[in-house]
Amino acid sequence: MNTDGKAISMVDRKAALSTLWVFVMFNFLYADVLALFDVVYNGKLESAIQFTPVTLLGVSVLLEIPMAMVILSRILKYRANRWTNIIAGTAYTLVTLITQFILPISNGTTTTYYLFFGAIEILSTSLIVWHAWKWPKPDVSASN
Repeated sequence: MNTDGKAISMVDRKAALSTLWVFVMFNFLYADVLALFDVVYNGKLESAIQFTPVTLLGVSVLLEIPMAMVILSRILKYRANRWTNIIAGTAYTLVTLITQFILPISNGTTTTYYLFFGAIEILSTSLIVWHAWKWPKPDVSASN
């Protein structure tokens, strides 16, 4: 519901989902920028992960999906939009949980800033899933 008590329109829902994906991407970006500063400026290069071309391609694909979701959230029709956001949001919630909590904590490489960004990212992707899940089916007669 918005301030005047009316349900959020389909266009508003699309804009909200798209904006949430932008927010998630900025969190991904800044978490990784801070991690890079930490590695380079705090002398942690020896312990840093060595990225192969295949690993970098995999990470590129992984990061391209939220970028695509910014656009897809605005242009896909209701059913495809809803399910794409539910699937991508759930996947990124799990990926963030594993990459920013489970793996770093289990191997002793976690940092407070990464946990902070991870918590924000999990909250944001969960909110994407929730908004998509609660997205009511549009009234066909109202859209004509």
